[in-house]
Amino acid sequence: MSIKTFCVLLISLLFVSFASCGDSDSKDVSYPVISDTLSTASPQECDRFYRGETIHFHALFADNIALGNYNIEVHNNFEHHSHGTSATDCELDPVKPATSKVWVYNESFPIPANSAVHDAFVDIPIPDDIDTGDYHFVVRLTDAAGWQSFKAYSVKILE
Repeated sequence: MSIKTFCVLLISLLFVSFASCGDSDSKDVSYPVISDTLSTASPQECDRFYRGETIHFHALFADNIALGNYNIEVHNNFEHHSHGTSATDCELDPVKPATSKVWVYNESFPIPANSAVHDAFVDIPIPDDIDTGDYHFVVRLTDAAGWQSFKAYSVKILE
């Protein structure tokens, strides 16, 4: 292949690449939405659960183009930190140190490709031998373009 032919092909390829990027209306620039207003949405802010029970997670996810995946994380809130996604103040236990028996849950879940809406259900068993007290239940939702929304719920685990 001659240098002249190579240069013409390279310039043509660059032109096509730039031309296809020019339509900014088709780009996803919106955050996905986590809806917890369903009558069966769970958990809700300040919910109480017991060791050995199952949390029946339910939320409705939506995006203007396509969803990607979601992640659920549970971690202790024994020192009373905040994620700033709730306007509700739940009754908290006294501050206490974390031990090796705190519950940490962290799982990611796929959403079927090209879904703009997804009704998410996950059963999460609560271990019988964890420290009781204040926890955060965090939901992170990512759309296909990489935009992410999250909500954190204060929950209490009891004996």
